[in-house]
Amino acid sequence: MARKTLLLLALTCLFIGLAAADWNILNPKWRLDAKQDPWKNYCESWRINVELNNIREFEAVPQECVNHIKKYMTSSQYAADSERAIEEVKLYLSRCCSLKGDGKDAWIFDVDDTLISTIPYFKKHGFGGEKVNSSSLEAWMKESKAPALDHTFRLFHEIKDKGIKIFLVSSRKETLRSSTVDNLMKVGYHGWASLILRGLDDEYMHVEQYKALARKKLVDQGYRIWGIVGDQWSSIKGLPEAKRTFKLPNSIYYLS
Repeated sequence: MARKTLLLLALTCLFIGLAAADWNILNPKWRLDAKQDPWKNYCESWRINVELNNIREFEAVPQECVNHIKKYMTSSQYAADSERAIEEVKLYLSRCCSLKGDGKDAWIFDVDDTLISTIPYFKKHGFGGEKVNSSSLEAWMKESKAPALDHTFRLFHEIKDKGIKIFLVSSRKETLRSSTVDNLMKVGYHGWASLILRGLDDEYMHVEQYKALARKKLVDQGYRIWGIVGDQWSSIKGLPEAKRTFKLPNSIYYLS
C-alpha cells in the first residue's frame, strides 16, 4: 500500500511539473501562443542559427521575423544572455592568465553592439528587416549618441584595472574616429590603449580579414591576446586567434 501511495505521488508531481513548465507542449498557454504566432518557432530557430553562425551573410532579417527579433533584442532575455556571456569572461579571467606585467598583456573589444548599442538606430530603421544603409548609419554614428551596454561597460573597466591593455578593433571607418572617441568617452569609457578603425585600404577587405590582420600586427609587436569580446563572428574568427573568444548575441545584422 505504501509503495502504491509513493508511486501515485511521484506520478502526480511529474504531471504537475510538466503542466507548469512554460516551454512544455502540455501547457495550454504554450499551445495558444503557438496558434497565435505560427512563426514563433521558425523565427526563434532562425535567430539561434544566426548566433551559431549556421546562417551567414544575410542582408536583412526575414520580414516575418522582424518583430520577433525586435522583441528579443529589447528584452530581459537579451540582457540575461549577454550577462551570462560576461560571467563566463569573468570566470575565465579568474583562472586563465599569468600576467607578466610587462605591458604586453592584451584584450580586444569590438565597439558597436559590444561596448555601445546601435539599437536606438535600428528601432527607427526596420530593426534588421531592411538592408543596412551605410550612409544613414554613419550619419547616426557621427551624432555620438549610442548608449553604453552595461554588461560590457563593467567588464571593460575590470579588465583595464587588472593592468591588461585594451585594444578596440572596430569595423567603423577612420573618418568616424572623432565621433567614436567622443561617444565612448561620453558614456564613460576611457583608458584604452588603441582604437583601430578601417583606413581606405582596409575597406576593400572583408571584416574578418581586416580584424585578423589587426590582431596579427599586435602579435607581431609581442602582445599576448588573452581574449576577444564581440557581437559578430567576424570579430573573433581568423588567425592569429586569441586564447579565448566570447560572442555576444546580435541577430539584427551580419558583418563578414
